[in-house]
Amino acid sequence: MNNSVQTIPEMKVIHDNPSSHRGAQWFALLSHGFTKQNAIVPSVLVADGEYENRACRLIAVVPDLNNHFPRAVNGEVGLLEGMALAREVNAVVEADAHSETKRALVLIVDVPSQAYGRREETLGIHQALASAVSAYANARQNGHPIIALLVGKAMSGAYLAHGYQANRIIALSDEGVMVHAMGKAAAARVTQRTEAELDQLAAENPPMAYDLKSYASLGLIDNLLQVESATQPTPSDKHSVEQAITDALLDIQPKDTGISRRLSGEHRQASRQVRDLLKAQWTGA
Repeated sequence: MNNSVQTIPEMKVIHDNPSSHRGAQWFALLSHGFTKQNAIVPSVLVADGEYENRACRLIAVVPDLNNHFPRAVNGEVGLLEGMALAREVNAVVEADAHSETKRALVLIVDVPSQAYGRREETLGIHQALASAVSAYANARQNGHPIIALLVGKAMSGAYLAHGYQANRIIALSDEGVMVHAMGKAAAARVTQRTEAELDQLAAENPPMAYDLKSYASLGLIDNLLQVESATQPTPSDKHSVEQAITDALLDIQPKDTGISRRLSGEHRQASRQVRDLLKAQWTGA
């Protein structure tokens, strides 16, 4: 009988998305002078302050190498992040329930993906992310202006949970700022095409394109902002972004609680037509 103890080697987690610190960097820059709050998880940063005398809560999801869930160490939005976002947003809605002027939410977006993993799926990542989406939508519908600032990746379910529910979306015009359902390499594998073939399709179909201008043509970016450096922002960059946030806040009217304005995008003809047909069928017109 062999009494030796066999150990199972520790599983090595391979991360396709190396950590980006853009979100943390822009959060630190834009929250200067704000009051930092103690969020329930280190990967969610929260600060309260003002822009042009308008009370704001600044929120970002950032990498946490000590995250309890290994699939969420690079800034992905996972179980903890989804629930933390929901808690921080719901707290604002509850606190301002009887206030005439609702606090604004400014979201710093640099999220490479939702956290993929068996544990995440088993424990209900869909519910955690849905909680964040619901909280943001509820805040917007209750009159809280929401502005998303895209400074890095805005990918897949992570972007849906943190950023997409905003009244206004501002994106830095930089090749490192990307909005995709999935990365190009992954899309090529799934569709069994080469990346060159995907680029060819994107040239003919803007919804399939990977560049920000094509995405903006769908009505999904309100301000494609030029900066000197998205990774090493200058004082001028800080001023430009703060001015863009202020302009967006002034543009959002009290009754501007929906996001249907996105349907006016240059390449949303099919979306508009489908909605008109569905409305006609629904109303019997």
